[in-house]
Amino acid sequence: MTNPEVVMIGLGYIGLPTAALIAEGGTHVHGVDINQDVVDTINRGEIHIVEPELDKSVANAVSKGFLKASTKPVEANTYLIVVPTPFKDKNEPDISFVQAATTAILPLLKDGDMYIIESTSPVGTTEKMMDYIHEERPELKGKLHMAYCPERVLPGNVMYELVHNDRVIGGVDEASTDKAVAFYAKHVKGELHKTNARTAEMCKLVENSSRDVQIAFANELSLICDKADINVWELISLANKHPRVNILQPGSGVGGHCIAVDPYFIVSDYPMESKIIGTAREVNNYKSFWCAEKVQNTKLQFELQHGRKPKIALMGLAFKPDIDDLRESPAKYIVQRVLQNANNEEYYIVEPNIEEHNVFKITDYKTAFEKSDIIVYLVAHKEFKTLGLNADKVILDFCGVNK
Repeated sequence: MTNPEVVMIGLGYIGLPTAALIAEGGTHVHGVDINQDVVDTINRGEIHIVEPELDKSVANAVSKGFLKASTKPVEANTYLIVVPTPFKDKNEPDISFVQAATTAILPLLKDGDMYIIESTSPVGTTEKMMDYIHEERPELKGKLHMAYCPERVLPGNVMYELVHNDRVIGGVDEASTDKAVAFYAKHVKGELHKTNARTAEMCKLVENSSRDVQIAFANELSLICDKADINVWELISLANKHPRVNILQPGSGVGGHCIAVDPYFIVSDYPMESKIIGTAREVNNYKSFWCAEKVQNTKLQFELQHGRKPKIALMGLAFKPDIDDLRESPAKYIVQRVLQNANNEEYYIVEPNIEEHNVFKITDYKTAFEKSDIIVYLVAHKEFKTLGLNADKVILDFCGVNK
């Protein structure tokens, strides 16, 4: 493949599925990733992440010559930036990866090119990158189309939702918005909603912050119900029978690369105005700490009652059910904290969606359930729901496996 139409910077959980989708449609895509192993894996027609249907899509696109990966970008007509945007100390957003990706394609940009950021970004990032490009390449001022279009997909269903979900697309000017909409219209069946870049950036942050606030309410209820000796799952089920009430389900915290991170982008820039959003983050972070303390107290209580150390199964590491993604996972945090307080107990770490971990020894979920005295459900994986209840075991269900 010599002259790709699209260069995709970042081949992770969103970049690779998006690249594969575009390539399967008959568009030549040049994918870029800094990890040589990722590049080699994709060029073999294989994948480095777990996502249903992605393996078939990548294999098909590579075999037909529409998708190729490399560690360096090449000249194209459209550049998509789909790189991580983590947060630094004090929960300040870090757009250095976006800046680095922009720097990498800077010499390749030409009159009429389209530049689109999909990475979750603070408000004003697209304009900031525009100013940076104009400063370095002043001859391109007014000659590039620049836009922001955030992804809004659910891990485990990415390939379907990339096509069928609505998208919000905002350009730095009307012409950029129109050109970006025309690009996505070739690949997306969902409705394409036009706006400006700043509104599109804020829209992504607001969507995930809204979810975080709603989950925080459920998690706060779980803390209250534990102290009041009320079954929180039954309570929520009954409350939701009201026609205008829809309380979400509590869990062991909030994780992932979106909901656990994006609210900080708002709080960082608008600290005085984002009181509810900031408090929701505190509640959801505290829930993970509370779960770890609950495990510790249950362990000590078992020792007092039985005169021996318990065997403990910590069930789940992913940030949500039935995926292999451990990013910002509250379950992983809880496991780490519990193990820090270990005192010769025997622990079984379970995550059915991964084969191995570079820190934890992974145990089969059935084996862990059979051997353990205390079962701690941190993630409601479908496998765990088949285990049922056992009167001989102490069950700590933080995610509603047995609700």
